[in-house]
Amino acid sequence: MLMSIIFWCVLGLVAGFVANEIVSGRGEGVFLDITLGIVGALLGGWIFHAIGAPGVTGFDVWSLFVAVFGAVMCLVIWHAVRGRVSRP
Repeated sequence: MLMSIIFWCVLGLVAGFVANEIVSGRGEGVFLDITLGIVGALLGGWIFHAIGAPGVTGFDVWSLFVAVFGAVMCLVIWHAVRGRVSRP
């Protein structure tokens, strides 16, 4: 159980960081990166499962791809709802 939680946090952190680099080029903060990454992994897994492809299958390249895909979608929605804040 503990390894599973650690696994999701690590996968979420990596997916959130990569997705932030793709979408905005800057991080949203470690906590939000992890949260959006985990939610993205769940969303990506659900979407891929719905279209007949395997979702998150373990700690491998495919799972990272699925998690990043979902995290990018979460970030796009996050930025649309929150709005862009210009920072110097």
